Amino acid sequence: MIGKPVLRTLRHITIFMILLIVVLIIVLPLLWMTSTSFREPSQSFRNPPSFLPKPPLKWDNYKQVFTKFPFFQSILNSCFVVTIAVGMQLLISSLAAFALTRFRFKGVETIFIIILAGLMVPVQVIVIPLFLILKEIHLIDSLFALILPSIVYPMGVFLMRQHLKTVPLQFDEAAAIDGLGRFQTYTLIILPMMKPALLVSAFTHILLVWNDFFRPFIFINSEEKMTLPLGLFQLRGYMGAGSMSVILAGVVISIIPPLLFYGFGQRYLIMGVQAGGLKY
Repeated sequence: MIGKPVLRTLRHITIFMILLIVVLIIVLPLLWMTSTSFREPSQSFRNPPSFLPKPPLKWDNYKQVFTKFPFFQSILNSCFVVTIAVGMQLLISSLAAFALTRFRFKGVETIFIIILAGLMVPVQVIVIPLFLILKEIHLIDSLFALILPSIVYPMGVFLMRQHLKTVPLQFDEAAAIDGLGRFQTYTLIILPMMKPALLVSAFTHILLVWNDFFRPFIFINSEEKMTLPLGLFQLRGYMGAGSMSVILAGVVISIIPPLLFYGFGQRYLIMGVQAGGLKY
């Protein structure tokens, strides 16, 4: 009979092989994309495919990304939209979660259900009335046309509400005994305790806003106001005649900021979730 140590080793090897296959499935498209950005487009469609570009490497593909249209400006636009939208979203979601968990009033659960219902409404359903509203307030072809619809994030309200339900009400009572008002309790006591939920909500919302293509495609007309996903779409050229290598070079550049954010923030994100004990 096979001993328990041998079975344990075989189980570990099996798990390792399964995880290795999953990693390869995820990484191989990224490697192909990066490789294609360094070579002639014709080399990308050879059979059998080659993952390594043949020298010399085509650094000119990356230069063309910044010369075909104001690509750097689109990066700045995306950073501006993400910073304002995510910051306002965290403020609104945390205040909403504070009200839903700390205030006792009739219909609080109904309001929370209505907020959650926003998760089930796709943006394509509301884009026409949203466009008409933004047109009436003269925000079409403006970055604020992208910011305003993004400051409401039902998932952020859900995450923070669930987290605050794990924070005892005794903290609020102690703050009231010390003479703190509701807003002071929120800013000085509750908000620091919400760091885990704030981190998770910020991370998911950053990726959502950064990768948003549909709303910029509808609301933005001028090149100088384009965000990064819409700018990448312009690399296709007229009738899709653009170079595949140049397009993928732009895609490689576009994923660098989220990767850097995740790379530097992953440790704090995991620590925050573990410390806060988020419950879903």
